[in-house]
Amino acid sequence: MGEQKRKEKAKSDFIFSKRNYKFMFIGLACIALGFILMSGGGSDDPNVFNPEIFNFRRIRLAPTLVLIGFGIQIYAILLNPDDKNSNS
Repeated sequence: MGEQKRKEKAKSDFIFSKRNYKFMFIGLACIALGFILMSGGGSDDPNVFNPEIFNFRRIRLAPTLVLIGFGIQIYAILLNPDDKNSNS
């Protein structure tokens, strides 16, 4: 009887809460958006230089979004799932 209760309790416990997963998906979306913004800008002809690879979007914005996404991921992992003041 005691073993069955322990198994039921083990099945219902999750490492992260719903709030943690929300932040994880937001962070993942930021990282994906950053990599999408970084893509492109190449040239079909190797003898022709394309200055589009050095624009603001690829040099500043996209890496910043990726770093913000990683920061959100770290926050989501370290967020306490047992927070009693949670609104979710």
